[in-house]
Amino acid sequence: QVQFVESGGGSVQPGGSLRLSCAASGFTFSNYVMMWYRQAPGKERELVAGISVSGSSTNYADSVRDRFTISRDNAKNTLYLQMNSLKPEDTAVYYCNARRFVEYWGRGIQVTVSS
Repeated sequence: QVQFVESGGGSVQPGGSLRLSCAASGFTFSNYVMMWYRQAPGKERELVAGISVSGSSTNYADSVRDRFTISRDNAKNTLYLQMNSLKPEDTAVYYCNARRFVEYWGRGIQVTVSS
């Protein structure tokens, strides 16, 4: 069955960094477009970043561009999100998402940015 193991979340002060990982299994990872979404309390889930199957193309929400970097390692079936210069408004549960003809979601991991 499809499984995601998300790691790297936690609490950090403003200006700090975190690196999220999402290890996938149960499907052919290298065939799927991968994305990170996030959902803050009381808000709708929003797309943070996406990456093509090869990793050659990426896209970002305006709010995170130039601070976050999405990447993937198809040999390790793992998706990453490097988050720098974190702000309190980045506080949310972050989800990895795989999409091709079907869609799979991770369970989410908490990121809290607070002084």
